Amino acid sequence: MAACAIRGTQEKELDQLFFPKRVALVGASPDEAKLGSIVLRNLMAMKGSIYPVNPRYDEILGRACYPSASALPEPVDLSVIMRPAVEVPGILAEHRGKARFALIVSAGFAETGADGLQSEIVRIAAEAGVRLVGPNCLGVFNPSHRLDTMFLPHHCLKRPKRGNVAVVSQSGAMMICLLDAVRVANAGVSRAVNYGNAVDLDAPEVYEYLADDQGTAVVVSYLESVGDGRRFLEAARFLSQRKPLLILKAGKGAGGSAAAFSHTGRLAGNYQVFHSLLAHCGIREVAGFDEMMDAAKTVSYQRPASGTRVCIITNGGGSGVLAADECARHGLQLAGLPDDVRSRLKDALPSFYTVANPVDLTGQVRDDDYRDALFALRDHFDGFVVIALTGVAGVTLRLADHLREFRSAVPKPLVVHIAQGGVAPRLTRLLERAGIPVYPSPERAVRGLAALLEGEISHG
Repeated sequence: MAACAIRGTQEKELDQLFFPKRVALVGASPDEAKLGSIVLRNLMAMKGSIYPVNPRYDEILGRACYPSASALPEPVDLSVIMRPAVEVPGILAEHRGKARFALIVSAGFAETGADGLQSEIVRIAAEAGVRLVGPNCLGVFNPSHRLDTMFLPHHCLKRPKRGNVAVVSQSGAMMICLLDAVRVANAGVSRAVNYGNAVDLDAPEVYEYLADDQGTAVVVSYLESVGDGRRFLEAARFLSQRKPLLILKAGKGAGGSAAAFSHTGRLAGNYQVFHSLLAHCGIREVAGFDEMMDAAKTVSYQRPASGTRVCIITNGGGSGVLAADECARHGLQLAGLPDDVRSRLKDALPSFYTVANPVDLTGQVRDDDYRDALFALRDHFDGFVVIALTGVAGVTLRLADHLREFRSAVPKPLVVHIAQGGVAPRLTRLLERAGIPVYPSPERAVRGLAALLEGEISHG
């Protein structure tokens, strides 16, 4: 079935997963050292009703506790199950008529060789009319709804703020890494889901949902294996035609494929076939974790644009060369400066500056020089890389004002590399508050810019 034909139904259904009004927690505990207590405390911040389930207690943290899912006073949108794998079939049977989604945190299914047990929970859930997330997963994080099913306390994992980056991960550990990377990048998360063994909910269905999710501007997706290849490609293409989708595929070699199978119990398949199909469908695959996060950061700050002509403005020649090399690797053009603009800049700037591309303002740069160069070149390039080495006296916090002014006047992609030291931390904060992404190296700044320019990322 085509992705677009089923999108509307899934969008409505997955709202119950990402925006549940009522949530049950099977395995809730008052003991702060237990995972069932950590998840319960995280869930209690949610906008909605929370029902602890544990036959050993009548009350937990001031809330009535129920002996089983069948004893819940009303049906719930989402039930989080945190009990040993062998107990899960019986627990699922108690959910008939009581839950729309059951999120199984427990491990110990196909990823450990227990294929029969995994098949049993699929059968029972289907008979009970319950959708499954997992098993072997962390579940869902939606800061706009204050929904957090992760069993990590906040002092161990600082949650990212609300933002426009969606995270879709087959691996729970990678979802944690991605969430932390988004936070460190000063970006924010719209929705996040870890679907684990994917016996029911899988990446394609989430892609289709996120395609029309107004809170999401870019989707980053880590996966190790694909179930229905045709469905996956249809959904990925459907999403990438509407907003940027960045896919990081693990399990590329023989060793990685074996590791992926032991992790989620699904075969990773032939990577070269997967890679070729993504390229054929125009779906962006990133080479590694850093590249994915660099691209996601830029796309969360600024909109993709057309063109590949890039100008580099630096106060360090070596850094400019590194940026130029990275441009070549991404197919970005470092075109020369128009003769008339070059002449005007040479007249306006000190004679020892290099007025070419890169424009090298040297260690004697002043903040105003960046502004003058940018505005002189504004109409001749599609994107700009500004490199500011802050160990010189001429680079001050005023640079943030100039770059913010340029970005407001010229809605073209602009990324910055700032070397650490001096005013670097404060300058970085000022720029990123203004929607200008800052990177710790010239190469990463270029990779971020490449994600915005035509041919480097799929977008609608």
